[in-house]
Amino acid sequence: MNSTQIPHLDSNQQQASDTLAQIIAAEISQHGAIPFSRFMELALYAPQYGYYTGGAHKIGAAGDFITAPVLSPLFGQTLARQLTPLLAQTAGNVYEFGAGTGALAVSLLNALSGCLNTYYIVELSPELAARQSQYIQQHAPDLVHKVKHLTALPASFDGVILGNEVLDAMPSERICRHENGDFSRVYVGYENGQFALQHQSLIDPDLFQAALNYFPENAGEYTNELHPTQHAFIRTLAEKLTRGAMIWLDYGFDAAQYYHPERSDGTLMGHHRHHTIHDPFYRVGLTDLTVHVNFSDIAAAGCGAGLDLIGYTNQATFLYNLGILDLLAAAFPRTDTPDYFQAAQAVNTLTAQHEMGELFKVIAFGKQVDVDWLGFAHGDMCHKL
Repeated sequence: MNSTQIPHLDSNQQQASDTLAQIIAAEISQHGAIPFSRFMELALYAPQYGYYTGGAHKIGAAGDFITAPVLSPLFGQTLARQLTPLLAQTAGNVYEFGAGTGALAVSLLNALSGCLNTYYIVELSPELAARQSQYIQQHAPDLVHKVKHLTALPASFDGVILGNEVLDAMPSERICRHENGDFSRVYVGYENGQFALQHQSLIDPDLFQAALNYFPENAGEYTNELHPTQHAFIRTLAEKLTRGAMIWLDYGFDAAQYYHPERSDGTLMGHHRHHTIHDPFYRVGLTDLTVHVNFSDIAAAGCGAGLDLIGYTNQATFLYNLGILDLLAAAFPRTDTPDYFQAAQAVNTLTAQHEMGELFKVIAFGKQVDVDWLGFAHGDMCHKL
């Protein structure tokens, strides 16, 4: 990262970041060093000042990163081809978690309007919920009546649970396996007016067992993430799903890839103004902290709660299987126009190996549904989980 290329903060942004840093420092002062997962939770979700709970624009050209639904409505239209038969065998509800700008909701609302009962958006951020409502009002005004925002989980789900780039934004533990075989847990302390990483012996039995299961032996000093929050989240939703499916799209790996001996510092990274940030303490509350997803652990969580693992593949294969190129051709019959070129470039970003196509994965679970899962017709990789 060349910080000189990153725009300066205005006074309000700087004050918000400083205030959050003071809130976190006060908690450390009161309780001692906090686990990295707690620091990540506060940095992302502290009321009013966290990355996702504050007022800054996060997604799009003026934000910190670009998501697939923002790149092209063809992403949602393609996904709708998989959702259509599922909605017909359920109560017809979609439950989207972390709906971002609302772009995916708009694409799905327009594509699924004939078979959709209610489109629920589960959103913790009031600022994002307001922005989503405004976006939907602008781009799907006739379907606003089908949208309902939720700030807490319903008692049960009957339909399709969906999340694009949701799991990577959940707080994760940082664990180190030392050369002598001992494990330590990464904490965050506050020293001389600055946050600092610290190590304490790993005594939590669940984390210790997970580290023992996943971390490679004889890899020297080795640090990586564990994802108990992701696991618990998936298990909770799976237990509440009475009928339907869960589909998650995110960047990540199977466990063998995730905990490869050469991946010796994990996958933690920050995103700020379209720059990759390696310092987790940089502009706290204004920098998105993310980790990749261990899809083997996600599969274990869903199956452990009684769901059927339907498929696991990369995003490119999933979109090709569902006919994104056919949708592109139908939407732009002439290939010599600027609009076609722009749309084709977006599809390339979604599917190219060096862009989103390979790193982004799709995993799906089902319960009491029997449909053709066309998204996994070719290239399924469940055997790797």
